[in-house]
Amino acid sequence: MLLAIGSTSCNSLKKVEEEEYLIVKNTILVDSVKVTNEDVQSLIYQKTNTAILGYPLRLNLYNLAKENPDSLYQAWLNKKPNRQKRLEKLLSRKQVDRLGESFLVKGLSVWLKDVGEAPVILDTTQTRRSLERLSAFYNSKGYFNNSTTYLIDSTNGKRKVAVDYRINLGKPYYIDSLSNDISSKAIDSIYFLHADASLVKKGEQFDLNNFTLERERLTGIFRNSGIRNFQESSITFDIERDTVRASNDQKMNINLNIGDLRRRGENQVTTSEYRVEKINKVNVFTNFLSTTESAPLDSVRYEDLNIYYSGKFKIKPKTLADAIFFEKDSIYRDLDKIRTSRQLNSLNIFKYPNIIFEEDSIQNLVNTNIYLAPKSKYSLGTNFEVSRSNLRRIGVGMGASLLIRNIFKGAENLSISADGTFGLLSTDIFPDDFFSEIGGDISLDFPRIWFPFVNRTNLIPDYSLPKTRISAGTSFQKNIGLDKQTLNAILGYNWSPNDFKKHAIELLNIQFVRNVNRNRFYDVYRTTYNQLNAIAANSNVVNPDYFDENDNLTTVTTSTNDTIGTSSFIRDVISGEINDLNQEQIGDVRSIAEREQRLTENNLIFTTNYTFNKNNRNGILDNNFYQFRFKVESAGNLLSGFSNFIPFNENDDGQLLVFNVPFSQYIKTEFDYVKYWDLSRSNVLAARTFFGIAIPYGNSDNIPFVRSYFAGGSNDNRAWFPYSLGPGRTSALNDFNEANLKLALNLEYRFPLFGDLNGALFADAGNIWNVFDDVENEDATFNGLESLRDIALGSGFGLRYDFTYFLFRLDLGFKTYNPAEIPSKRWFRDYNFANSVLQIGINYPF
Repeated sequence: MLLAIGSTSCNSLKKVEEEEYLIVKNTILVDSVKVTNEDVQSLIYQKTNTAILGYPLRLNLYNLAKENPDSLYQAWLNKKPNRQKRLEKLLSRKQVDRLGESFLVKGLSVWLKDVGEAPVILDTTQTRRSLERLSAFYNSKGYFNNSTTYLIDSTNGKRKVAVDYRINLGKPYYIDSLSNDISSKAIDSIYFLHADASLVKKGEQFDLNNFTLERERLTGIFRNSGIRNFQESSITFDIERDTVRASNDQKMNINLNIGDLRRRGENQVTTSEYRVEKINKVNVFTNFLSTTESAPLDSVRYEDLNIYYSGKFKIKPKTLADAIFFEKDSIYRDLDKIRTSRQLNSLNIFKYPNIIFEEDSIQNLVNTNIYLAPKSKYSLGTNFEVSRSNLRRIGVGMGASLLIRNIFKGAENLSISADGTFGLLSTDIFPDDFFSEIGGDISLDFPRIWFPFVNRTNLIPDYSLPKTRISAGTSFQKNIGLDKQTLNAILGYNWSPNDFKKHAIELLNIQFVRNVNRNRFYDVYRTTYNQLNAIAANSNVVNPDYFDENDNLTTVTTSTNDTIGTSSFIRDVISGEINDLNQEQIGDVRSIAEREQRLTENNLIFTTNYTFNKNNRNGILDNNFYQFRFKVESAGNLLSGFSNFIPFNENDDGQLLVFNVPFSQYIKTEFDYVKYWDLSRSNVLAARTFFGIAIPYGNSDNIPFVRSYFAGGSNDNRAWFPYSLGPGRTSALNDFNEANLKLALNLEYRFPLFGDLNGALFADAGNIWNVFDDVENEDATFNGLESLRDIALGSGFGLRYDFTYFLFRLDLGFKTYNPAEIPSKRWFRDYNFANSVLQIGINYPF
């Protein structure tokens, strides 16, 4: 290790000349206090070479490049008298020349320089420029008398230096008085209505940023108060230092100036007083691209809208009225323009709208012209993919979707899709190894909140992009697991009051799951079968029909849909006919029976749920934000209520049946919180916290498999494969492990490597448990705070390549703490490459 560190240290100076110095550290000291703020650090011109956990990777890659690869190649070629002749005789002169231009000789050095980073050599001119920037920055904070200097520290005479930037701030200036000079009467009256909320306040320390924010605040107020053409450049501040008072009494006088509107003509600039404008006409051109100036237009008037069109009128006027927020005789507001543009885009039947304002012949009135270009009525999409997994040798997927826009002339969009996957299974369990999965969906979107038998609701305003979706779908699987058939239907609503909040309600979410080949349970869930078979091998079973010729429990199906060996053995153990098993083995058999019943029974899930999303991210480049998701779901309550009036049938366990299927009843809630911290220079720290719980009651004593939680996978704990972690401290007794309580904590440090390749270090913690259900195994259940000792920890590293439109991700996870092991062997038992898990994903895990 010491040798590696020494080698790295020497290599970093490989391309630093004798009279040069490599900058290894920059420190900013303000009144002797170290400053770590990234905004301040970014003012330094000569930043140190980037490093990953202290290792200058890109610098060392740069140092590996040959400075003169052509000369080195020629020197090697002519080192021996006959080498060039032999190569030319073997290859030809032209190929020998090309060898010198090859990637290995020259291209590798060019590539290393491109992905690497040249050493940052001390330049005192740049150091002084950095001081000027630092001084200007603190001037903007009111420290006009600050002084700066720098100190270069060379350690033990080596060619490495640390630069200290030292700033003495002095006393700050404070705002002593505020005055204003406003030219336009309309501006003057609006300003004083909002003056109390000013960001520039008397008695506060001078901060230039507050003046910038105040200009933006006032501009927004004016443009939303009828001043359509207000120019932010009309706002200026006169800042006067008070030189009459004593030198230690540092005060400033601020005068706010708001000038008149300036218009630039061909030869001169004219000014005019700002005036409040009102909306006069609202003209909507619905097929702008298909019309010309000379083409005649038909028109229709609806409320405040003048709607112009050519040919056949293809949209209901009310739909346009609901999407346009300009009203005749109302004052102009930028907010109405933003909301109109946002809502028209959300309809998904027009291309980006163009809104143009024209001054009317009547003073202080403005006409609004909205130009809309319709999208194609039909859109066809197709997809094709090839996949392979540990269960499938190869799979080929195909799909198609058809979107029909404005189907009922109210911006209703109908979507029809179908897809299928076909291929070969990589298992010899089934005689026919060909599998297929086909499905289809149909959905209809409305640009409003629609309730059955109710035309409209005023609870949710139109500017929040209200949508209603009605959808139905089905899928069929063959030779996959138990060959499921599913039917689903959804009536849902969503709306977004702004860009940072989103609400979604699924009033009805109905899912029916039917297992076609329930008798194949032990053929599919082999781990469960092996556990049961091992117990049977040590029991006093006397019926030879239970076993095949290899003395394994048989899974031959009878006419009653039971399996002779497995089902009969379980029945005999539970009834006590087989009585030489210990309590642990009997408990395992009961658990297996419960699991078989749970995973083979058909499910009817009738739910209502609500989801709330909030984030404060400003654009895709914002790496300092949070996002929060909350969801609550209730299942079975409506059907349970109907049972008071409708006599439902019951099964032997007393469960109510609908279509001969016991309906699920539970309450489920989830919390998901993600936080990003922008560290510096594209380094990001990301954290995620997830908690979810589903509690069965009433008609259910467990959660349906399709609505339960699992742990492991590329977006969860990456040291475990999906469904392989938990529940609790159990040791993966089942093929697909799931439970109804989940806790997950993820932490990831992301950093750039070179080009579009990025790296990451991560730690994932969490697990799943059973709680408030029919599972009695203490190792799998949550029993209070002591169960938190069962939280698994995985750690590792990853590589990510950014393709701009998506990110391809490889993560290698190691089992750091495995609760399934005995307590003395839980830490670092399988922390090695042989037991690592490679996860492949698209985009970031959170």
